[in-house]
Amino acid sequence: MYKAIIVEDSRLARLELKSQLAQIANITLVAEAENIEQANQLVAQHKPDLLFLDINLPDGNGLDFLATLTPAPKVIFTTAFEQYALQAFEQNAVDYLLKPFTLERLQAACSKLFTDDVESSAPKDNELMTLDSRFFVKDGQKCWLIQLAQVEQFQAMSNYTQVYFDQQKPLVYRTLAQIETRLPQDKFFRVNRSHIVQLSYVNNVALCASGGLELTLKSGAVVEVSRRQTSQFKAIFSL
Repeated sequence: MYKAIIVEDSRLARLELKSQLAQIANITLVAEAENIEQANQLVAQHKPDLLFLDINLPDGNGLDFLATLTPAPKVIFTTAFEQYALQAFEQNAVDYLLKPFTLERLQAACSKLFTDDVESSAPKDNELMTLDSRFFVKDGQKCWLIQLAQVEQFQAMSNYTQVYFDQQKPLVYRTLAQIETRLPQDKFFRVNRSHIVQLSYVNNVALCASGGLELTLKSGAVVEVSRRQTSQFKAIFSL
């Protein structure tokens, strides 16, 4: 059983989260705070196992507040802002929920408390990802929190990799080879030296002049399977 405190300045948001938590087993709400000053007092009083923590609070930043707690409880961030996701994961957040979130999304976050892997909802550098895994990308002034299932393809750009999802294509400072070691092999396929595609996004396959195959993806993008990889691609989809 987890003793939890909500730290949230919006009364309506607290009411909604409280109502949702009433439907989740093994979590007991012991207090609510609307600012960091109240949260400090309540944490000292109740010694909670878990915080549902907003980030932009009237008297400070939730991330800074969390850093002052020793030992820190587990935390699920609840915020309307994507740009703090990387910092949140660096502070070992169990999950990072973007408002408004559904009961199902909250249940998925809470379920991570009851597994062995609760240090972070962001996979570690050597950890195999699943389609449910999420990762943070910042490209220029734009930020995204991307679920791996959204990614149609990865394309090598020297020491960077372009991530294609939802008509977006930001760059991440990872080589394609580094990313490949993290991907589930039954879901993604290295079609050539420069591209990895998610197999469920392949809409059409055709022969091309080079002797390889040409894949048309759901977005309309066309990528070529090298001759070296063609036999392996055919084997994946053979009867």
